[in-house]
Formats: sequence, C-alpha cells, structure tokens
Amino acid sequence: MKPGIVKAGKWLLNALLPRTCAHCALDLHYLEEAPLCPGCRAGLEPLSQPYCARCGLPLQDGGRDCYDCRGSGGPRALALARSAFVFNAQLRSAVHAFKYRGRKDLSVFLSREMARELERFPELSAYKFIVAVPLHPAKLRERGFNQAELLAGGLAPAAGLFHLEGAAARLRDTRSQTTLSKAERRANMAGAFGAAKPELVKGRSILLVDDVATTLATLEALAAALKNAGAKAVAAYTLAREP
Repeated sequence: MKPGIVKAGKWLLNALLPRTCAHCALDLHYLEEAPLCPGCRAGLEPLSQPYCARCGLPLQDGGRDCYDCRGSGGPRALALARSAFVFNAQLRSAVHAFKYRGRKDLSVFLSREMARELERFPELSAYKFIVAVPLHPAKLRERGFNQAELLAGGLAPAAGLFHLEGAAARLRDTRSQTTLSKAERRANMAGAFGAAKPELVKGRSILLVDDVATTLATLEALAAALKNAGAKAVAAYTLAREP
C-alpha cells in the first residue's frame, strides 16, 4: 500500500476515533504511534545508578546493596533483578491503561521500550530464555489477557531472546498484594507457582518478565519454582520498579 494512502487512513481513523495521551489526556498527533504525548514520553525515567546490585532497588543514599540484600531478607532463588524504568506518574498511567482498561495495544510500545533499555544491563546477557509471570486461570478469564505474556512476546524478538510460552503455571489464585506488608506478600506467594513444562527450563538461564516489581515476592516465588524444576539460574527484568 502506498505511504500516502496509509497516512490518509491514519488521519481519517484519528478523526473518527481521536487518540489521547494515556497520562495527560492531550490529543495525540494522528501519526504518533506512542500512547504518550512527546512531553509525557520524555518524562519516563530509565532506572539509573545507584541501585542495588542484586535486586535493582533504587538507592537514594548510594552504596552497592540495599538493606534487605545485605541481610537475610533479599531474594534467594532470584539471582538478580533489573527494571527498565522507575514507576513514575507517566508510566503508571500507561500501565494502568494497559492492564485495567483493556489497552492490549500498549504492549507494543511498552515491550519496545523494555528492549531498548535492556541493552543497559549487560549482567543480564547470559539469560537467553524468557518466561512471563503467569496469571491464575480465573484472573486470566477476568482480564482477558496476561500483560506479562504480551510484554514477553514483544520483548523476545526485539531483543533476540527465546520466549518459552506456557513454561510456568500459577497454581493458586492469590489475593491482591497491594495492601500487604513485605512479609505478608512473601507468605501470600508461597507455593503459588509451578513449572508447567519443566523440560523447557531445565539447565537453562531463565529471565522472568513482568510489568511492575515492588518487593520481588512474586518473582522470587516463581524463581524458586523454576529452580526446583531444574533451571540453571533465574533473573528478572520488569518494565517498572517501585522506588
């Protein structure tokens, strides 16, 4: 199809169904493919140093490791965790539109941004196989899609990685982590995951993919399940990290 026809089609579609920025609601230019206006997109904050060498938590006061990773409260099965961005207001709006307002199309933009930022973390280069954090079947029916699976599906080809679909399963429909303390989150996630296809993870270095990391309780529980199934090592890469 000729570029002029494609351009005219986009203009007409935008006239009929105008698109607005997922954060500030400003009208988007009809050729703008991103879900954020240029100003809000520029407000995305890549995760930058200093952050914990192991769990990737931003460190306001500097140093190499966070308090938990210096003691016994840090991740055990999870070798390390990194995130593309800080979970600031602009990204929060985009993620909420993606997860809770059915904007599956946002996965294209978000996974592309994850692939671009992944290059900043050479420590993850040994992890060639991606496993998305699975949803429980009941939650999957309710939402209609698994946001982590969509992100993993976009990230893998963009970053030259292998997406192991269906390798892990959620065994329990755990309650929301939002209001729980760190200890309660870990207890809530205990035994929540299993390896649905252990032959896919055995002997491999696995990179877990999810949208937002907070305490890493979910990622740690999934890492433990995959290690028990024979994974050589497990790390995590998320779109965003709660500061």
